[in-house]
Amino acid sequence: MVSTPAPAQPQTPAQPQSPYATHDVTNQAPPLPPYDASQDAALLEGLRREGAGWAEAGIRELGLRAGSAEAQEWGEQANRHEPELRTHDRYGIRIDEVDFHPSWHRLMRVAVAEGLAGAPWAEDRSGAHVARTAGGLVWGHTEAGHGCPTSMTYAAVPALRAQPELAKVYEPLLTSREYDPGLRVPTQKRGLLAGMGMTEKQGGSDVRTNTTTATPTAEPGVYTLRGHKWFTSAPMCDVFLVLAQAPDGLSCFLVPRVLPDGTRNTFRVQRLKDKLGNRSNASSEPEFDGTVAWLVGPEGRGVKTIIEMVNCTRLDCVMSSATLMRKTLVEAGHHVRYRSAFGARLIEQPLMRNVLADLALESEAATTLTLRLAGAADRAVRGDAGEQVFRRIATAVGKYWVTKRGPAFTAEALECLGGNGYVEDSGMPRHYREAPLLSIWEGSGNVNALDVLRALGREPATAEALFAELALARGADTRLDAAVNRLKDRLGDADQMGARRLVELMALTLQASLLVRYAPSAVADAFCASRLGGDWGYAFGTLPGGTDLDAILGRALPDRD
Repeated sequence: MVSTPAPAQPQTPAQPQSPYATHDVTNQAPPLPPYDASQDAALLEGLRREGAGWAEAGIRELGLRAGSAEAQEWGEQANRHEPELRTHDRYGIRIDEVDFHPSWHRLMRVAVAEGLAGAPWAEDRSGAHVARTAGGLVWGHTEAGHGCPTSMTYAAVPALRAQPELAKVYEPLLTSREYDPGLRVPTQKRGLLAGMGMTEKQGGSDVRTNTTTATPTAEPGVYTLRGHKWFTSAPMCDVFLVLAQAPDGLSCFLVPRVLPDGTRNTFRVQRLKDKLGNRSNASSEPEFDGTVAWLVGPEGRGVKTIIEMVNCTRLDCVMSSATLMRKTLVEAGHHVRYRSAFGARLIEQPLMRNVLADLALESEAATTLTLRLAGAADRAVRGDAGEQVFRRIATAVGKYWVTKRGPAFTAEALECLGGNGYVEDSGMPRHYREAPLLSIWEGSGNVNALDVLRALGREPATAEALFAELALARGADTRLDAAVNRLKDRLGDADQMGARRLVELMALTLQASLLVRYAPSAVADAFCASRLGGDWGYAFGTLPGGTDLDAILGRALPDRD
């Protein structure tokens, strides 16, 4: 890393004049060259700290690949050439298939091979889930949409274990590192992908209002489903975990696209969603009508069965938001190194440096929290009871806050590029459109805030676990200590009306405690002064005077010169 301001940069070479040229093109930043997406101190330090230092060489290699011109082009092409739904073949036979651009498959092949899907569940090695999260923070620099099927595949494994006989058949394929697209009998493939179908038109996050029905057949554990799902992403996955109303209540089911005898299961894709965010991933509305499904877990315990899947995908929402922050900070940092205004490069101007440093603080706090949550998940699945309780509340807190910060962060990073950032060629509009998704997917802000209140009310140990974590930084910063005291006071009268403010304070104190313990003093001091001490405005770029901007930017912006 180098301190900023960086050495003076040559202006973009002027284009040769033609007889028709009216001016030379100058003062434009060159395209972002290939870079190492893993060149992030917060990421690498967190990787080692959370028990996955053994994966560092692989993460660095993946970072170089993610920042390569080839992989960046894959991401652009996968979004420019949108998936196409084919409901019927040329003979009028219902097939319900979605065609993807080859670049989508290239992105998926790398992601699965690098263990970003279900692979960590098959690895008997401490830190495997941390390594996967770090890989997502790096490979996510390419494109966000293909992270959906890999995330759901990862999350499906612990839920499927509620039915051991099904897990025995499908888990080895869900944890495979081979990407094997195409609809075929699942057990005849080298690797599988999983999706999920939870929400419906009338309920959204209130899944207990689902109307899809599950009717038992003569064969034990086998049901037929009838109903319509409202938002089922990645319809070309091989199997889906689906919620439906069985005789004893809402239950979880495994639905394969292709049945063991090779026939297509009824999975009618009515349409693909025209979404705000990424265009690469197909999000669909499927209808079930006599659709064959296998019960996962007991009847009437569908939410309890699938909740572990939700915990995993919520972590991935935090991870994806942190990735978008880091990616757009890299783009903004590159632009301001080359662009000049009012007689100086933007990177040299105090106000722009304030903006960048403020963004850098937010990015580091998000990345550091993401890896702490991944460490908790890794230790929880290996039997650490304390981490299981901490994970329960901290993941919901992180999901609420980090994903909420994403859209404002991405908008500010886009603004660093000015009008150049507002055009599609820059790539920034694609990132900006994607940012709100992570706050909606797996429960909106209100859903997660209420989930925190539910945890506090039903599981008092969750508050104890959170304060035990915060106590590890006690005495290191008076502003943090005061914020923790305010948090304790607010817990006494926590209610729905104040749920968001409560969870916000939980998130900020948790991020600050991690930075105080692990980040350089300049980073921790600036974060505590602005986020906890009140010496901050209402937008990015309002850090207080005296903040060590050089130290913050020198840590955050890699040397690419």
